[in-house]
Amino acid sequence: MKAQMPDIGKVSADIFDEIILPHLGRKRPDVLIGPQNGVDVGVVDLGNGQVMVTTTDPIFVVPPYGWERSGWFAIHILASDAVTSGLAPTHITMDLNLPLSISREQFEILWQVMHRECDKIGMAIVSGHTGRYEGCEYPMIGGATVICVGAKDKYITPTMARVGDSIIITKGAAVEASGLFAVTFPQKVAEHYGEKIAREAEEIFWQMSVVEDALTAVEVGVREDGVTAMHDAVVEVGVREDGVTAMHDATECGVWGGLFEIAQASRVGVVVDKEKIIVQDVIGKVCDLFNIDPYSSISEGTLILTCRPHKEKEVLQRLLDKRILASTVGEIVPKEEGMHYFEYGKMNELVHPRVDPFWIAFGKAASEGR
Repeated sequence: MKAQMPDIGKVSADIFDEIILPHLGRKRPDVLIGPQNGVDVGVVDLGNGQVMVTTTDPIFVVPPYGWERSGWFAIHILASDAVTSGLAPTHITMDLNLPLSISREQFEILWQVMHRECDKIGMAIVSGHTGRYEGCEYPMIGGATVICVGAKDKYITPTMARVGDSIIITKGAAVEASGLFAVTFPQKVAEHYGEKIAREAEEIFWQMSVVEDALTAVEVGVREDGVTAMHDAVVEVGVREDGVTAMHDATECGVWGGLFEIAQASRVGVVVDKEKIIVQDVIGKVCDLFNIDPYSSISEGTLILTCRPHKEKEVLQRLLDKRILASTVGEIVPKEEGMHYFEYGKMNELVHPRVDPFWIAFGKAASEGR
């Protein structure tokens, strides 16, 4: 039976495998990493020991957040996928298909914030397109490609996790889901938990980026000692410093989806202790209020990384030094051992949620008007 398109959200792995993967244009030998399930970046060999890493996503702008928040979030969503490569973003291209409702003043504020955040991250805006058109509405108002240029022996992908690696998760589950609920429905949060909790919940919004998390983690070094690259199941060997082996931001389907995708991409198994996954107190309250499971809910801002076990403490310390919450939650095991998590001592199979509960819950809250 052919896979069906989803009602909402990203297409399934089956749709990707059946329609997209077999048809990827011209085959070129300089493409080291092409489109893969669970891998957010592509990698092109530039020669002379350099690579270009690319990632493409929608430009996501929600005016009710305010133009400052909207511009900040739009850029950090884009950069967060790119930094999971272990390389710092250097360039960005943007296609802005703006709604007819946007004014010059609104666009000017939005653009100034986007410019500022690109500058802070280190990205030059190198090309793009900007226009106002009928049929274009928030929040998806175009698309962008972030580019990282760096050393060939310094990039990583979710295909590089190795048996024995420690699994570390930053900030915990449901960062994005709770942050978006809090800034969209502050009155409802305040009615249930009070103004103080409502303000704390709104501050979660500014955690929705893994740029600092990822670039901090890779300061300890990257890859398994002796492995310099892996693409199309071919391993290039050379002696390099080891450290972080794979990174993935927990976007759609959250922590469970991100863990599953790393394991699938690296052809390994995982064992995780659910109780060691951080759920910040205010995030737990927001998830309870809107009746969503934090572990399977969208969580931009949550970084899932694997590292060689002797680098685990150093990674955690570097994150702590930057005041980034993090915990070790499990380890990578052989593929034949499967994917599992423990909860209260009971072992459960880890499966991909497939449908993120955030979208339905958010739509329901929006329809209720609060």
